[in-house]
Amino acid sequence: MVMKSRLLQELNGKRLVYLDNAATSQKPTAVLNALRNYYESYNSNVHRGIHYLSAKATDEYELARQKVANFINASDSREIVFTRNATEAINLVAYSWGLANLKEGDEVILTVAEHHSAIVPWQFVAQKTGAVLKFVSLTEEEVPDIEKLREMLSKQTKLIVVHHVSNMLASVLPIDQVVSWAHDVGAKVLVDACQSVPHMEVDVKSLDADFLVASSHKMCGPTGIGFLYGKSELLSAMPPFSGDIVFHILKWNSKICFTLFSGGGEMISDVYLDHSTYAEPPSRFEAGTTAIGLGAAIDYLSGIGMQKIHKYEVYYDLNVHLFT
Repeated sequence: MVMKSRLLQELNGKRLVYLDNAATSQKPTAVLNALRNYYESYNSNVHRGIHYLSAKATDEYELARQKVANFINASDSREIVFTRNATEAINLVAYSWGLANLKEGDEVILTVAEHHSAIVPWQFVAQKTGAVLKFVSLTEEEVPDIEKLREMLSKQTKLIVVHHVSNMLASVLPIDQVVSWAHDVGAKVLVDACQSVPHMEVDVKSLDADFLVASSHKMCGPTGIGFLYGKSELLSAMPPFSGDIVFHILKWNSKICFTLFSGGGEMISDVYLDHSTYAEPPSRFEAGTTAIGLGAAIDYLSGIGMQKIHKYEVYYDLNVHLFT
């Protein structure tokens, strides 16, 4: 059985069918078992101890990183940074790369179809640096106007933030073309791949994207873990967040939301009384998290085959069945 039997239930006399995978996916038994095994058999801090349990936890943690790298065809596992979710991964790029590289008059291009977690961080960065945000509108078919995006590119363009697949519009953007156009003017590209990584093969070498983010809980993995892919030369040049805790407060629908960045844990190399030195990527950006369940989720998806998953979803087009 793939899913726990509690999901095999009836509501109003009908068998429960879950279709909201764009929001979050259910967890296969293999993932739940991997988490249970970790907590019951070798629960320990990674990279922190020399005892057996810590060594085993560290090995499994780094194995999960290698699995992510293989899954998206990254050149090196050190190009994978574990975060608490994709939102944090985007914020990491914004506050580390963005604040260090953007200046007044620089342009960041986004589409109006981006998730707000891919827009808000760049609003903060633009306010801080004087950079300008420019937005690509939708076509009559209600998909981002890629030709308009191409026309907006200039030498002032420093970054494009764009989704691969939209959870609202079902648009699939030609990321390889967007990246090629961006690189022609010297710009970088950050790809929100939360809706593509769980449903199709994503090859970062082929796409040539500079940054790419995804979230575990949308790809059959546990909550509380996501990842950032970044080209090694970019990650190496990005500063870590300082040891101070930085709060950014945003009013959103009458709620106060906090984005928290912390310094410490494995991101530190040496600590002195008056300063600290920082580890090489990816540890430089990881203040503490666990990724073992994500590794199990990747094993589960890989066991089925991403081509097989994508072909199945294309053949049984749920959008057609649901909305026509």
